[in-house]
Amino acid sequence: MILELRGVRKDYAGVQVLHGVDLAGRGGEVLAVVGANGAGKSTLIKILAGAQAMSEGEMRIDGERVELRSPHDAHARGIRTVYQELTLVPQLSVTENLLMGNYPRRRGGLIDWPAAHARAKELLVGIGFGAIDPRTPAGRLPVARQQMVEIAKALVDEPRVLVLDEPSAVLAGTDLEALFSLIARLRERGVLVVYVSHRLAEVLDIATTIVVIKDGLVIGTTEPSRTDEGELIGLMAGRRPAQIYPDRRAGRGEPALTVSALGRAGEFDGVSFTLHAGEIVGLFGLVGSGRSEMARCVFGAEPATSGQVRVPGGGGGFRTPAEAIAAGLALVTEDRKGSGLVLGMSVADNIMLATLRSTLRGPLIDMARRRRTVAEMIERLDIRPPHCATMAAGHLSGGNQQKAVLAKWLLAGPRVLILDEPTRGVDMATRVEIYRMIDGLAREGLSVLLISSDLTEVLGATDRVLVMNQGRITGEARSDRATEDELLTYAIGSAA
Repeated sequence: MILELRGVRKDYAGVQVLHGVDLAGRGGEVLAVVGANGAGKSTLIKILAGAQAMSEGEMRIDGERVELRSPHDAHARGIRTVYQELTLVPQLSVTENLLMGNYPRRRGGLIDWPAAHARAKELLVGIGFGAIDPRTPAGRLPVARQQMVEIAKALVDEPRVLVLDEPSAVLAGTDLEALFSLIARLRERGVLVVYVSHRLAEVLDIATTIVVIKDGLVIGTTEPSRTDEGELIGLMAGRRPAQIYPDRRAGRGEPALTVSALGRAGEFDGVSFTLHAGEIVGLFGLVGSGRSEMARCVFGAEPATSGQVRVPGGGGGFRTPAEAIAAGLALVTEDRKGSGLVLGMSVADNIMLATLRSTLRGPLIDMARRRRTVAEMIERLDIRPPHCATMAAGHLSGGNQQKAVLAKWLLAGPRVLILDEPTRGVDMATRVEIYRMIDGLAREGLSVLLISSDLTEVLGATDRVLVMNQGRITGEARSDRATEDELLTYAIGSAA
């Protein structure tokens, strides 16, 4: 065994998060760890990375007991971790992020930049990410490309154990294929890959062993050939769902949003579509397709350079998000931590951000009404822990953070809800809850635009799907008749 954990426990201020975790992995394996949000996966990852010390238990590398007091200790033992949250320095180039502290030098100690860029390019090509220009500032790359750079950075020193936390959450299409090809090559080299993901289909595809964690305990260890998504969800949630996606049979009403020939120079152009009341429309596209940029323009967060956005009653052409909100639009962005929440503020403050005026009594906030409103939304969306109103939003698990963002916008009473990657980093049990909530909102007459890079999701949770490629809509299909291959064909530009 390369890695063994025995009886690992962890508590924070007397609250136990891990209750005695046992884990073991050999070189050449993909050890997948799955569990609901709040199960203890993030804490486990931090212990493996040396970022947190365990309260009890032991870790062994090659049979030798070790103590990791810092990430430096983990690196020295050959363990590298790629977190779900990006850690790149956005102002620095890809080369600088990859080779930080290990630059090639000229005589006299000056950095040899041509050699550094060549070395960075070699690293990127070697792991299948050669399309990235190493001279580009990391912050200017799309999120998916930044994720690739994070993975490349972890492989510079050729680790023996690579921990990947939701690595595919922002990847799709050829980028996702490149990641899976890389993992296959790492297995051939004898690397142990610890793969933490909420995407159960891909876990069943690439894992050799699957470990299920619930409430800080390992409650099941199995192999992909011996289980399925339903069984894994049942272990994670304590119950097996009858089905993942609701049956979509609701009829659609009048147009709720019309987008005509919308464009933004350099990002997308000529985008036209109509959303109807009671309808869930999926929007699929690969990295760089312009789907998120288009959504921000519709919402008034970025100015369009051509075209129109209209809502019933003549409103449209929103210059600011405030104008869009007033017209009945809401946008759940793809980056919940960066633009969906203020992590240092309380859960209650975040939930009330878009509707603070509704709690005013004259110039003052009606605190009793505010508490009631927040408590109702926490109960309605089952945000956990249930008494989290005064907690900082940053302390919630990813799935519960997403619920808090949804609560904020649902309080605004929108007629059109734009959801950009609403289930990214969210466990499957919570996804089922979100899909049912979206379906329920649509049945009440809300119009939903669901932007997703998950083909199974975009087909399963919607009525019809639009596909974008290189800034244009290249295809449209009914969800109950389309196939993943058909959507991918539109997305890579092989169909008009």
